[in-house]
Amino acid sequence: MSVATDTGVKARVHPSPNHNERAGGGPIDMLILHYTGMPDAEGALRRLCDPRAEVSAHYMVYEDGAIVQCVPEARRAWHAGKSFWKGETDINSRSIGIEIVNPGHDGGYPDFPQAQIDAVIELARDICNRHSIPPWRVLAHSDVAPDRKADPGEKFPWALLARHGIGHYVDPVQASGGIFMQEGDSGQPVEAIQSMLAIYGYDVGINGVFDERTRHTVAAFQRHFRQEKVDGIVDQATVETLHALLAALPSLGA
Repeated sequence: MSVATDTGVKARVHPSPNHNERAGGGPIDMLILHYTGMPDAEGALRRLCDPRAEVSAHYMVYEDGAIVQCVPEARRAWHAGKSFWKGETDINSRSIGIEIVNPGHDGGYPDFPQAQIDAVIELARDICNRHSIPPWRVLAHSDVAPDRKADPGEKFPWALLARHGIGHYVDPVQASGGIFMQEGDSGQPVEAIQSMLAIYGYDVGINGVFDERTRHTVAAFQRHFRQEKVDGIVDQATVETLHALLAALPSLGA
């Protein structure tokens, strides 16, 4: 007898023991996208289901678009780790996690096949519709853990997802040559960019010092929203793209 999945999208169940009860009683209102960062899908699935690894995700999407569900959506999968978004530190209790099979930056970082992206779009749209997850709470792992993670990375087609109604996105301003702020700088302009990143949701200290934490956060922002150039340096395009995203939010409290 086959076990039913939570999604209406074609998928099969491959259960993982790595989950627990969601804490806090809050809604499921975030969707976090990852890449597996392992050489092949079989190894990634084994790890997501290995109790010794203590990691898991609700879903995994193969290169050919096949989908497996490892953890029931009602349960807290262990995918985000130490993370933060808009004051929330237990991202796992508030989110659904999707692992997308890709060896990642350490494995050559190939392009995501179209069949895989089509499946991610269909699955993500289904999850967001059922849980009423707003676009601005569909995030990269690197957004919620910028000092540790780079996935799903700058090759992930966030613009395409946005055209299908998934995620918060504006057309990025083309990268310019001017360097305004980088690690080691300090002053009011640094504090201003830190404040804007924090308002959007990032865990960046607002101290007016362009430190390593700020550089990681800027790079995470670029990986998601200004993918043309990911260097952790604040240029005019980074500032203008961030301004446009903030202006496109329905409210700053979103």
